[in-house]
Amino acid sequence: MNILITGSSGQIGTNLGLRLLERGDSILGIDKRHNPWTTELPTKIVDMTTDCGSRILELITGYDIQLIVHLAAHAKVFELVREPSRALENVTMTFRAAEAARLAGIPIIFASSREVYGDIHRHITNESCADFVVAESPYSASKIAGEAFIYSYAQCYSTPYIVFRFSNVYGRYDNDIDRMERVTPLFIHRISQGEPIVIFGKEKTLDFTYVDDCVQGILLGIEKLLSGEVKNQTFNLAYGQGNSLVDLANLIGEALGIDPNISFKPTQAGEVTRYIADISLARNLLGYNPATPLSEGIRKCIEWGKAYKRPDIPIN
Repeated sequence: MNILITGSSGQIGTNLGLRLLERGDSILGIDKRHNPWTTELPTKIVDMTTDCGSRILELITGYDIQLIVHLAAHAKVFELVREPSRALENVTMTFRAAEAARLAGIPIIFASSREVYGDIHRHITNESCADFVVAESPYSASKIAGEAFIYSYAQCYSTPYIVFRFSNVYGRYDNDIDRMERVTPLFIHRISQGEPIVIFGKEKTLDFTYVDDCVQGILLGIEKLLSGEVKNQTFNLAYGQGNSLVDLANLIGEALGIDPNISFKPTQAGEVTRYIADISLARNLLGYNPATPLSEGIRKCIEWGKAYKRPDIPIN
């Protein structure tokens, strides 16, 4: 298979691209920066917020691409509260990916987010529960708008799709905290250095997804979508179990042999305080079977971080 991955230099894009290459597929990544983790992924530098869509279509044609996995996005919720124009850029990038898929006549997989559900304070959330009227943040609005574009392209142009709603993906290639402070690598870094951590929302409970489980789900989606066995479906892709940020900090401390120094502040504007995914649809239609609970994933994440040596390649 020939797969185009947008946002190929991010955590999920890097893991997915390497896994596809490992199993013998051909990939082309596009991103606005060089991959900071590996030199193995064929990548073209394309800024989807400014480059016209014809550039993407040219690459699709030239590389005989069969499917787009659209991962490119500004993904830090609170940063987009401060800079809402970046949420609009998310919508622009999704529009250009969808338009390229339409013009090329190929299917698209869109990386959405649990944020589309908003802060609904329910224990289990299934795919039919998203409220597309009220958005909790500019980031969630950008993902709602992105999904709407994908659905409209299927309706008007018969562009086949799968939408995956990710939830707190962590693991390999996720410790670039100088660029983006994701909670898991940030906690690992600070606890390992004996530094205090701040938890915004003592009761905040989220569904953490180890990156191998996330990639497994995407690979299943690629296979099912290209075969025509599954199309035009939206799936939660998570572990299916909730853990508080206090649980996360304590598991990291346990794996490191350090007692974390934790303080608490109120939840920041726009952040979801409770989400646990209902993953039954992905289990039933894709055969998705996440295998890594948070306790095991944290150990794997820390072991990888200790062993990994970053290659001498450009990072901007």
